[in-house]
Amino acid sequence: MTTSPQRPVPLRVASVPATHVYVRHLDAPDEPPLVRRLPERATGPGPVPWYPPQMLLPQWVREHRAAFDVFHVHFGFDGRSPAELAELGRTLAELAVPLVLTVHDLRNPHHDDRALHDAQLDALVRAAAAIVTLTPGAAAELRRRWGRTALVLPHPHVVPLDRPRRARRPGAGRVVGLHAKSVRPNMAVLRVATAAAATIARVPGVRLRIDLHDEVVEPGTAAFRPDVTEGLRALRDTYDCVDLVEHPYFDDEELWDYLERLDVSLLPYAWGTHSGWLEACADLGTAVVAPSCGYYAQQRPCAVYGHDDDGLDVASLDDALRRAIADGPPRPADRVARARQRRALARAHHELYHAVLGGTLGAAPARVAAAPAG
Repeated sequence: MTTSPQRPVPLRVASVPATHVYVRHLDAPDEPPLVRRLPERATGPGPVPWYPPQMLLPQWVREHRAAFDVFHVHFGFDGRSPAELAELGRTLAELAVPLVLTVHDLRNPHHDDRALHDAQLDALVRAAAAIVTLTPGAAAELRRRWGRTALVLPHPHVVPLDRPRRARRPGAGRVVGLHAKSVRPNMAVLRVATAAAATIARVPGVRLRIDLHDEVVEPGTAAFRPDVTEGLRALRDTYDCVDLVEHPYFDDEELWDYLERLDVSLLPYAWGTHSGWLEACADLGTAVVAPSCGYYAQQRPCAVYGHDDDGLDVASLDDALRRAIADGPPRPADRVARARQRRALARAHHELYHAVLGGTLGAAPARVAAAPAG
């Protein structure tokens, strides 16, 4: 009688958070999970169900120590002070729980001043048994700033693998989209939109669609920005090629539909590191024009323009937009390759967790290749 090999018992991981799309897509599709993630807890109501994470509190860690083997931080720590995060690190060390940190943001897109995020990140990096990041450039910066070696693992897909892709209409007018969202601090919306409109006005058959969440328009909301609203409306009134769309937050399906209607998505960031938006564009076959700050161009192929804390290079934006428009949308990411990448990411994380638990971090897995376009 033959027996089939048993799959390993899933490791128990306290992922902070567990339900973010990035973390959910670290499990292999259509396979039993190698990791069992604890249900997450938030400290209060809010639009994001996992924020702020109660799991980052040392008291929570002590009370639930028997329920997990590894503690893995991704997002949400911006709600805790550097001192609180240092105490979290000491608590995990005292309880012999390895801390794994995935560095998504080396510069917080929601902070005008980088000092707080730098201090928060410093507390976590110093306490981490292992560090993961998404691009070689981010890994090099971690090595330069902290002397730590990070495992480079690419961003998994964002759009569901089984979602039908919309065929683009041949001969339809081309659209460049700039989504201002709720105008978080790293978005130089007016500066980039003004330069982009001047370029697109000189390219026949192309429109610039600017989207804005309605909370930016409505007085009394935390995101109310009359300066941005008035500036964008003036831009719409100045250029025939500009459309301004004010609306509530898209749900996921509305966002995928929006991105599929664009030929090019223009990211107006003055600082940042990596982007889930960029990954969704790759999934759906939407070209991206990204700023030179951060490591967007290492994450996915895209046209790059000069934009960072020092300002905007208008000439490079003009060139990047024209090239992206002329090249047309890329093919959507290959789903088979994306599924293969997810399986590789699941194995890589499982091996990493075993390495930090067994003290064999030098045997951690090599970098997983990014999934190609279709």
